[in-house]
Amino acid sequence: MITFYGWGPMFDCPSPSPFVMKSDIQLQMLGVSFTRAMADLESVPKHKAPYIIDDGHLVEDSNFIRRHLETKLGRGLYDGMSGKEIAASWALERMAEGQLAKIMAYERWMKDENFNKGPAQFFLDVPEPARAGVRQEVRNGLAAMHTGEGTGRFTDEERMQLADWDIGAIAMHLGDQDYMFGDEPSCADAAVAAVLIACATEYFDTPLSGLVRKHDNLVAYIDRMTARYFANIDWPASYIMATEPA
Repeated sequence: MITFYGWGPMFDCPSPSPFVMKSDIQLQMLGVSFTRAMADLESVPKHKAPYIIDDGHLVEDSNFIRRHLETKLGRGLYDGMSGKEIAASWALERMAEGQLAKIMAYERWMKDENFNKGPAQFFLDVPEPARAGVRQEVRNGLAAMHTGEGTGRFTDEERMQLADWDIGAIAMHLGDQDYMFGDEPSCADAAVAAVLIACATEYFDTPLSGLVRKHDNLVAYIDRMTARYFANIDWPASYIMATEPA
């Protein structure tokens, strides 16, 4: 029995986390049976989602979830791909997650208007007298992290230029194909589509949405992936109560 832990629809996305979306897609690609449950970050060592519990065994991080399941099943999402395709697939994943997702997170967490509209909702369970202080403490930690790894050292214009280059490269690679490597979705599609969905949402005030949406093939790609993997997904009903705006 596999239980997949993350978060459901929020910010006009199937999940507020592209990494949760990525793993959800990959579990579906692998054809495993699983149930979805709300993540409790305090209950796991890495304090992050997604994670799974597979017959009592905890596996954290989207990449290690995939490896665990591929090892268990004896088949993987790279099956049938050439060495060059595998290398290109991994490069696309790392570009989307290694830079573009960080810029997306910066736009949501470091811009006051976006934070107050979006991520601030994650703290609703904190008692009201302490809530503002906890929110600020977390944002300060994230600001330090973004400065340390470099994203926070760029100007807004520089961040958007980097994002534009990444998004443009993805659009060029996709071309007129339905998916990143042809007529059927493969490993990279899970990560790339998830990050693009997170960037393209118009829930937040950010140029990222326009940078994605100026590419017609990416808009069609997002719609295609969303319809295929998120048309009928189920999350616990209690999630609705947990995410109502303050």
